[in-house]
Amino acid sequence: MKFINYIKECYTELVHKTSWPTRQELTSSAVVVLIASLLIALVVWLMDISFENIMKFVYGI
Repeated sequence: MKFINYIKECYTELVHKTSWPTRQELTSSAVVVLIASLLIALVVWLMDISFENIMKFVYGI
């Protein structure tokens, strides 16, 4: 019986108490996350290239 009550409470909370974002809010948030991910990937790539060149210079390879 506890499990059934738990499922009912979960359903009620998801349907009536949760505020879901609109499609426009969701799209804009996804774009922000995509741009931030690309920027972070670019910074990490630049750091990798820099360290590689520094190590080549230091060890004379």
